[in-house]
Amino acid sequence: MSDSPRPSTLGELRASGWRSVPVKDEIRRNAVRRIAAGEQLIPSVIGYDETVLPQLENAVLAGHDIIFLGERGQAKTRMIRTLVELLDEWIPIVAGSEINDDPENPVSRYARDLVAEHGDATPVEWVHRDQRFGEKLATPDTSVADLIGEVDPIKVAEGRYLSDELTIHYGLVPRTNRGIFAMNELPDLAERIQVGLLNVLEERDVQVRGYKIRLPLDVVLVASANPEDYTNRGRIITPLKDRFGSQIRTHYPLDVETEVAIAAQEARPFDVEGVRVAVPSYMTEIVATLSHLARDSAHINQRSGVSVRLTVSNSEVLVANATRRALRHGEREVSPRVSDLDALAASTMGKVEIETLDEGRDEQIAEHLLRSAVLTVFKRRVNPGQLRDVVVSFEDGAVVHTGEDVSSADLARLVEDVPALRESLAELTGGDESPAAVASAVELVLEGLHLSKRLNKDAVDGRATYRSRS
Repeated sequence: MSDSPRPSTLGELRASGWRSVPVKDEIRRNAVRRIAAGEQLIPSVIGYDETVLPQLENAVLAGHDIIFLGERGQAKTRMIRTLVELLDEWIPIVAGSEINDDPENPVSRYARDLVAEHGDATPVEWVHRDQRFGEKLATPDTSVADLIGEVDPIKVAEGRYLSDELTIHYGLVPRTNRGIFAMNELPDLAERIQVGLLNVLEERDVQVRGYKIRLPLDVVLVASANPEDYTNRGRIITPLKDRFGSQIRTHYPLDVETEVAIAAQEARPFDVEGVRVAVPSYMTEIVATLSHLARDSAHINQRSGVSVRLTVSNSEVLVANATRRALRHGEREVSPRVSDLDALAASTMGKVEIETLDEGRDEQIAEHLLRSAVLTVFKRRVNPGQLRDVVVSFEDGAVVHTGEDVSSADLARLVEDVPALRESLAELTGGDESPAAVASAVELVLEGLHLSKRLNKDAVDGRATYRSRS
């Protein structure tokens, strides 16, 4: 129908051969096509190929209502919203219907009366799939009227009887008829309001108080929730949980490489005129490793989780601080360095819940995690055997200053003063001999040697001095 004018009346629609199908069958049909073609149902989500997505495919093929269970920042909402792509691009509805009435099977009083009066001449409108998605963030003040519906006093004032079905103001669920309705943070919904969803999931209808009506709906209900032990704000009542066909548990990235890929996809593009930013792979690896270490730390509240948003925000702040440093030095090229990691405190502290009884320990715990991340990446990326001569150079009296007030060119000249650095730096820079790339690699090696207890470091006000331990 996309290549020809769409039918505008019920008669034309019937003559076109169009046939109505339940929304779950519609989603299944489109999912089958994607799976058979080797395509992913949710192409924008990284790291779930072998875990979450197979479960999601099973749930969609089985025609289930779904609840995603997982900590914050695990792409639950994104997966829910992307399910809209499995709907047909356009579907016909009875013109003027508030609840997307199927022209072949209208359920609202308005649509039934219109079809009864006009028959094949009933006007038909076409609705895009984006308009067939409804979403509500569960809050304690959410009411049954918000979700299901309520009497509209304006319609009553216009002269209709209170018992007239046309006085109903439909809630979000009926307005998503023949589509997908999403309820985010379901446990936050008051238990008495959750009861109102029982019929939607099992009997597939809603009942508005004060009316002897049964409004059969065709809707897929998808919800998200944090694990029940995360918060005392509420819980999902057992009868409602039982009515969801599939419960899918999400998770954080299982490895650093996946975390890096997600950060690269989600971080905002950074473009400052006159400055070229090149982020070394080991620096993004440090940022991702910090998140992974935090998820294993006994000092971090693991029930609340450590979101991937931490990695994304830290990546953005790292680049921002490096760019600010370059602008101050008038540099055209810049690469984030270890000294730029101090700026991550602002983007880290608000995203983790540190558990400590001692005043002022929060910053110490965060700093310890950051040093551990640097040391982990240093050991993974640098061969310690190549650094013996570097340590010897410091034992012979070499002293190096680093920090925001030290330009990339000044740090890069260290290779001339300590030739033993050249071999290890070449592996880190990948052959890039620009001052920015070399300076970044130099700081990683120096900080790694310090954390490995092979060099001393004095740090004051953002400036660090490395010297021999002897």
